Amino acid sequence: MFDGSKSRRTKTERYEDILSLPNVTDLHHYRIGDHASVRGNWSKLFGNDRPITLELACGKGDYCLGLGARYPDRNFLGLDIKGDRLWKGAVQALEEGLGNVRFMRTRIDHITNYFAPGEISEIWITFPDPYPKKSKKRKRLTHPVFLRRYASILKPDGLIHLKTDSDEFFDFTLRVTEILGLPVKQQIPDLYRLENIPGNLDIQTYYEKQHLSGGRTIKYIAFGLNDGVHAPVSDKIDELS
Repeated sequence: MFDGSKSRRTKTERYEDILSLPNVTDLHHYRIGDHASVRGNWSKLFGNDRPITLELACGKGDYCLGLGARYPDRNFLGLDIKGDRLWKGAVQALEEGLGNVRFMRTRIDHITNYFAPGEISEIWITFPDPYPKKSKKRKRLTHPVFLRRYASILKPDGLIHLKTDSDEFFDFTLRVTEILGLPVKQQIPDLYRLENIPGNLDIQTYYEKQHLSGGRTIKYIAFGLNDGVHAPVSDKIDELS
């Protein structure tokens, strides 16, 4: 039984504790070659061969936790570099007995080191940093630089789900899918104007609740990948604001 009193630890204690949590894999300080212990072996870490959903920049892991509670027959893995936030989600998963939810600490830039081709069934990106400055656009998690990485680990029919409050980031993502010829399965420019919230879009993250209280509009897009992501970055994408 997990000791729930640990949830009251200080930020410094959380950083010290993260390596001891049984549902956390800390890859941030791994040496080159250490990824061999996890790449292609996530089914062993989860203890089953069920599909794996990856949440990028998961923060406290709100989506992993919400989806994990709804779908006990699937596995959910939250990735973030900030150990303090990730620790909170991992502790909550343990307290709620969600054995199908795990967390990984590393940078998204490195994900191709830690997953084999087709090891991930779908990807969620929930309220990432939109990097509004044009000079930072290559850091946006739907830039082709990142889409190529996702393509190397995602199943051929896997979807990428994005929720954001940023009009600019949403428009940027739409333009990228158009330029690369990627199949858009669904796009919703104002989620909470709908009478019925579809699918699993009713799960709200910590940041989403903040954005809603501030009157922000929540947007969603789901799209697939194809060979278009491997084309050289075009001038059209470089020109995007």
